[in-house]
Amino acid sequence: AVREALRAGAVVRTGVSATGWSGPLALDVTSPAGLERIAARAVLLATGARERPRSARLVPGTRPAGVLTTGELQRTVALFGSRREHVGRRAVVVGGEPVARGAVRTLRSAGVEVAAVVTGLPFVPAGFGAVPVLAGTVVTELLGRGRATGVAVRGRDGRASVLRCDTVVLTGDWIPDHELARARGLPLAPGTRGPVTDGAFRTAAPGVFAAGDLLHGGEPAPVAAAEGRAAADAVLDHLGGLPQTVGTVPVTAAGPLRWVTPGLLGPEAAPLLVRPDRRLVRPVLTVAQDGVRLRGERLRGTLVPWRSVRLGPGWTRGADPAGGPLTVRAEEGSAEA
Repeated sequence: AVREALRAGAVVRTGVSATGWSGPLALDVTSPAGLERIAARAVLLATGARERPRSARLVPGTRPAGVLTTGELQRTVALFGSRREHVGRRAVVVGGEPVARGAVRTLRSAGVEVAAVVTGLPFVPAGFGAVPVLAGTVVTELLGRGRATGVAVRGRDGRASVLRCDTVVLTGDWIPDHELARARGLPLAPGTRGPVTDGAFRTAAPGVFAAGDLLHGGEPAPVAAAEGRAAADAVLDHLGGLPQTVGTVPVTAAGPLRWVTPGLLGPEAAPLLVRPDRRLVRPVLTVAQDGVRLRGERLRGTLVPWRSVRLGPGWTRGADPAGGPLTVRAEEGSAEA
């Protein structure tokens, strides 16, 4: 992708951080060369997402060393290899999303014993092999002074216990890196905490676009790449002077759905990305506006809270651009609680 950008004439600058806005389409940046101001005709925010650290998860207990996110674990292994004084000897992984499997693989490749995977999910996710998975379990306290010595956990039956470990890896629980969006005053979607966009990835600020995990953390890289390509078309239209009309119809999620994006619908039909807040087996999804059902369909598979489902443009076809909010709802045919 970098080579393609260079061949197209783009200037790729690494080691440069955008720190704020100095105008509607001007960014203040800092680099080893110092401070700089970059003015543009369009800005695409693609700052991605990060896992919530321990402080943001409000996990009680002391503040020992050895408490990491998956990203911190991977950077530690990349810098120091499998040296146990840096990584640890026995770890507990918290979370049940696919990124937790990545954390387990990284730990085992570094020679670290994985004592258990602790997940609040009510079912045991697949893919962890012989590693014990404690489903329906939450971490209630971090233990240890200086270095972690264990975690206190509580199961779904209310029983409490302590898992001994010197490393705790907190996985998933994504939050968009939305600092620039907030500094620009862009409205944030309540479900994802990313900036609200329409189907063409336009934000409320003219000339400012957003795409990728900034809009919905935790998606596979191909999803972000596809959105980047789609956003490029909208940016080219903007640069070419074509009329730009930001969507005005709010799109909301209802029932056991965590969020839907885009948050606004314009005059053109647009695909939707929705994510459930729990596991749903063959749910019925509906899209309605002003009490009129536009589309409904029973999905064949199972929806899980760490993956989204894409609804094609046909789901929003027929929506009134001057009408009320569009509501996407999941109705459970069968569910595992």
